Amino acid sequence: MSIKVSIIGGGGRVGSNAAFALQCGGIVREILLNDANADLAGGEALDLLHGAALAADQKISAGDVAAAASADVVCITAGSRRKPDESRLDLINRNVSIFKGILDDLKKNNLKKSAILFVVSNPVDVLTRLAIEHLNWPAKQVLGLGTVLDTARFCSIIADAKNLPATQVKALILGEHGDTMSPIWSSAQVAGVSLSSILSAHEQTEIFKRTQGSGAEVIKRKGGAGYAVGLGIAQVIHSIALDRRQILPVSSQMTGQYGIRKTCLSIPTVVGREGVVQAMEVELWPKEKAGIQASGKALDETWSKLK
Repeated sequence: MSIKVSIIGGGGRVGSNAAFALQCGGIVREILLNDANADLAGGEALDLLHGAALAADQKISAGDVAAAASADVVCITAGSRRKPDESRLDLINRNVSIFKGILDDLKKNNLKKSAILFVVSNPVDVLTRLAIEHLNWPAKQVLGLGTVLDTARFCSIIADAKNLPATQVKALILGEHGDTMSPIWSSAQVAGVSLSSILSAHEQTEIFKRTQGSGAEVIKRKGGAGYAVGLGIAQVIHSIALDRRQILPVSSQMTGQYGIRKTCLSIPTVVGREGVVQAMEVELWPKEKAGIQASGKALDETWSKLK
């Protein structure tokens, strides 16, 4: 089933890279860009449109909130970055305020009852929960990018470190998209071979450190991530569009998995046309389970401090 995707924040680096990845994928029927800077969104849409003959037969345009609200998948990438001397909580509350405004605008413009809300803006786990509770939206129709990007970085860094084919490395980062993220070595493998048998404990530690710091490194060097996150967004949207039911580490609302409720974080999750098909409580090493539970506590604490 072909779908219409709107990207709110489509004029920014993340939103425009996601649109380009969706164009290259050639799966969704329509891509609409919306941004507070309408000219920027219009320019990005025009640039993409000019390449349509070389990529896919899709409708590509820029539009207002009413047009964005009519989409099957509404992908929200809008948000602001931390200012000098600003605390993490101050940034979170500022983005919460921006995000609530976006949600209210979508509601006023008759957001489709069947729409899947796909949250990319940070802090993604907090904002995914906010989308569910602020709009009283069905939890299965709301998911966040979660640790999809962290997982892609993790696999790619493992492959780079050991000269392995990146597409055959299967390893996960779960929990919070943030400081308490957890590497899952218990199931990590390359072409069916356990990575624990290939990587020493020291190598595992160093690779995870590189993964944790990779976002900050990209920001330092070029101002922010774009290509990898765009590909991650496209992977999730394609699983929705084609009802692929891929198991992805998206952020969704917990209903008792690992003893966690209401908080949104990343565990292996089946993603299909209806959004979150199933969030799976898989067997983990005790320290990995404890890591996910620590993420839940940290996110609950942040949630309690929101204005």
